Amino acid sequence: MHGNEQACILCRGAAADHELGVVQVWEDRYWRMTTALEAEVLGFSYLEPKRHIPHITDLDGDEARTFGAVVAHVTSALRGATGAELVYVYVFGGGVPHLHLQLAPHRAGDALTTQLIRGEFTAEPLASGVTRYVSNDFPPFPEEEQRAIALRAQHYLASFGSH
Repeated sequence: MHGNEQACILCRGAAADHELGVVQVWEDRYWRMTTALEAEVLGFSYLEPKRHIPHITDLDGDEARTFGAVVAHVTSALRGATGAELVYVYVFGGGVPHLHLQLAPHRAGDALTTQLIRGEFTAEPLASGVTRYVSNDFPPFPEEEQRAIALRAQHYLASFGSH
C-alpha cells in the first residue's frame, strides 16, 4: 500500500469489517460485498473494489471490465435473499475516499425513498406511465443547456467503442 491506501479503511478489507459494522458475504478477485449489521433496510449492503479506486470515474482495468456482471450478480443475490421487489444501487461520494456502492433492497413501505432531489418535489405522471419528479425548490436547467451537456458527453464517448 502507498499514500491514500494506507489511510483508507476499505483497503483494509475484512480486517476493518468489525469497525465498520459489516460482515463479508461475497468476494472474488476484484470485488467484495459486505452487509450492514445495523441498518434501516434489511439486507443493506456495500460493494467495493479490493484495489484502491477513489471514485467511479477512476474505475479502470479488471474492475471496470467486470463491473456490470458483478453488480447484476450481487443485486440478484440480495433480491433473492431478502424477497425485495428490487435493489436500488447508489454511488455517493464523500465519507470514504474509496469507491463503494450502496445496495439497498426495497420493499413497499420500507425506509427507502425514490426521491433523488433535495427538498419538496411534485410527482407528475406522464402519458407514458412514467412518473417524473420535479423539484419545487430547484428549477430545471433550460433545455438548451441540457442538450449542450448531452452533446458534450456524446463527444467524450464517441471514441469509447474504438478502445
